[in-house]
Amino acid sequence: MIELLIIGILEQGFIYGIMAMGVYITYTILDFPDLSVDGTFPLGIAVCMVLLRNSFNPWLALIAAFAAGCIAGAFTGFFNVKLKIRNLLCGILTMTALYSVNYGIVGQATDFLSNSAATIFSQTEFLFTGHAQFYSKLAVIVFIALIAKFALDWYLRTKSGFLLRSVGDNESLVITLAKNPGTIKIIGLSIANGLVALAGGVYCQYSRAFNVGSGTGTVVMGLAAVIIGTTVFKKIRFMRITSGVILGMIVYKACISIAIAAGLESQNTNFMITVLFIATLVINEFVVKKKKAGVRRK
Repeated sequence: MIELLIIGILEQGFIYGIMAMGVYITYTILDFPDLSVDGTFPLGIAVCMVLLRNSFNPWLALIAAFAAGCIAGAFTGFFNVKLKIRNLLCGILTMTALYSVNYGIVGQATDFLSNSAATIFSQTEFLFTGHAQFYSKLAVIVFIALIAKFALDWYLRTKSGFLLRSVGDNESLVITLAKNPGTIKIIGLSIANGLVALAGGVYCQYSRAFNVGSGTGTVVMGLAAVIIGTTVFKKIRFMRITSGVILGMIVYKACISIAIAAGLESQNTNFMITVLFIATLVINEFVVKKKKAGVRRK
């Protein structure tokens, strides 16, 4: 029973960890409160659901989900950069529009994959034998999460990644380098929402289900994971921040799962999420104040 609980926490932790890396780009790097995440996560599920239902290659379906998320993120950036709409409202507009888009893609509010539909998990079962099959889904999810993590780490070390980090910290520096900060912001939002949609695609093949409202609260989970990752795991020198974000999501999922396993009723889960999120914000604020006090003493 405990082993099942731990595996379930790790599986969902790594899936949503991919999403949290996208939130890390918008929340920490760009300083952009992007609520469109709540729409791009089910967008990835919807795209994967339709493609898999039509016997599309499940690995290519993940790439298609990522591309769809990039397009949605580009719209959010376009609203902000070109139409001069406030960043918070841009995310709300995209999220609202995607609710109808996701419904239109699938054709109904809820849908399920048939058992005969191929997924990334069914295609890799032959790689595991005996008791190892028990961990087959986790292994595939970790593999995808690591690819996304290392790809993001590599990108942030490139010239384009440097410009992306500069947009959030010092936009005037980007201008002095003869680059358009608005274009860089659109690229960042595209990559961020692409990662969120990719997580949705993996979740689709993991749960074999679609629900038009499955993205509700996604941004809250992502923010909690980012805050936990940047507060708790940032002090570990050899660990990159993207690894901390993924571990933050695992910690977050563990707290929720343990609370439910301990007897918390499912209808009170949202209350637990709120309490946990407030706790992470308070801890983060305490750490920031402590650092500032230390700097002043020096």
